[in-house]
Amino acid sequence: MKHSRLSIVPSVFALALLAACSDEPATAPAGEAGQASDAAIEQPVMGPERRVLAFGNSLFAGYNVAPEDSYPAKLEVALRAQGINARVVKAGVSGDTTAAGLQRLTFTLDAQEEKPELFILELGGNDLLRGIQPEQTRANIAAMLDELKKREIPVLLMGMRAPPNYGPEYQKQFDALYPELAEEYGTALVPFFLESIYDKPEMIQSDRIHPTEAGIEALVGATLSAVEETLPDS
Repeated sequence: MKHSRLSIVPSVFALALLAACSDEPATAPAGEAGQASDAAIEQPVMGPERRVLAFGNSLFAGYNVAPEDSYPAKLEVALRAQGINARVVKAGVSGDTTAAGLQRLTFTLDAQEEKPELFILELGGNDLLRGIQPEQTRANIAAMLDELKKREIPVLLMGMRAPPNYGPEYQKQFDALYPELAEEYGTALVPFFLESIYDKPEMIQSDRIHPTEAGIEALVGATLSAVEETLPDS
């Protein structure tokens, strides 16, 4: 890694890989739009533009891949290939904890030209890395969900899982917070965002942390239906 911050924070992906070993199943700057490929632009799309805001950490920022290969960009391509006139705004910041996300949430929302029709929330992995207590992570996500509820913006929550070496009590509390918050706030949930790639080393970069372009494609493929189902009818 070239920068000290990036050398620490992206290890959340490695933690996610460890989390997958658990025996218990777990239930960018504001306004930067995803880059659609020429092929996606040529796909026939229908209806008004649908705004999706992808808000998270390095897994949404697209670490060490081209802008058009980030998760938000590839999600936009996939949605347009389905005939949905989607515009996915990339708001991923490498290193963000849930506290940092909460701090920039209002600014990010206020910076949008139009209110998003769907907000994808992917945060919490860096809280794991820093050993932040699950109750604090939960409180920060709950505060973000409160703000989004107040603005009447539907949410798709991307869950994470704690690694076993954090201890059974910590793991139990952390793993439970995503499904519990999703139920409490009535949000859609992807139980474990990295489920489709954690055991596929060929889809992980040489740093053994970040997904490759193929890995990001797999993440999009695994979560596309959840995004489509959560996006309100136009």
